[in-house]
Amino acid sequence: MFLGTVVYALINSAILALMAIGFNLTFGISGVANFSYGALYVTAAYVSWMLLNLIKLPYFLSSLISILFSTLLGALMYRFILLRVRGQALSEVIATFGIGLAILELFRYLGFVGFEYTLPVFIDQSFFILGAFVDMQRILIVIIGALLILALWLFTHHTSLGLAFRGIAQDERTALSLGIDSDWIATLAVSFGAGLAAIAATIIIPLGSIAPGEGYEVLIKALAVCIIGGLGSTGGVIVASFIIGFAERFTDSYISSHWTMIVSLAAILIVLIVKPSGLFGEQKELEERI
Repeated sequence: MFLGTVVYALINSAILALMAIGFNLTFGISGVANFSYGALYVTAAYVSWMLLNLIKLPYFLSSLISILFSTLLGALMYRFILLRVRGQALSEVIATFGIGLAILELFRYLGFVGFEYTLPVFIDQSFFILGAFVDMQRILIVIIGALLILALWLFTHHTSLGLAFRGIAQDERTALSLGIDSDWIATLAVSFGAGLAAIAATIIIPLGSIAPGEGYEVLIKALAVCIIGGLGSTGGVIVASFIIGFAERFTDSYISSHWTMIVSLAAILIVLIVKPSGLFGEQKELEERI
């Protein structure tokens, strides 16, 4: 049982990292805490479902279009709404949370609820790993998550656009003096973050069903991972994903499944009390700000 719990804890950690990496990228580059992130995640899943079941497109094409749609939606959201309030942290939070709330409640109002809203798994096959049966979808989540994080590292370290991203994140004023358009980079950051949310939804949603409430849960988990790891820190996101992933699975296995969501919330409170900037965050501590 212990080894099986470890296996599923590793899978859960990969799921959390996938859920959080887009939120972290957006905040790390643009400084915008996108509270509509969970809604974009759910939107991608519903778009895939509609293209697959109503228009009868192939699953791969449906998923690709939903990812592109979410990426475009993120760019439009920044250009038409967030651009006008950028730099005003409270206004950004209110605007993004309002957008997310409107999207999720619109799906609920239109009747997109129920167990029939599901996406098929990529490969319907299972394997016996360390005493536990693991389906191929979960194995793909681990593989795709690792490849995606590697691709993001290569993008930010070995491409001109990625270096511009890092430049804006490290020192916006200096980047501006070098001719980098911060608003354009921020647009791309929000857009890429929305696209990453869509990729996560495409490979995670087949494990369950699509529901508006899933958007709130994804947002809470992404926030928990980013706050614990340190907002804007990719390494912090990975470490925090493992911490929460293992804590949730061991809580579920040895205490009760009712306590798994409490684990994330309790972890946020503890980190905010002990180290508000997160494990790898660079925000100033209280004593440094006084």
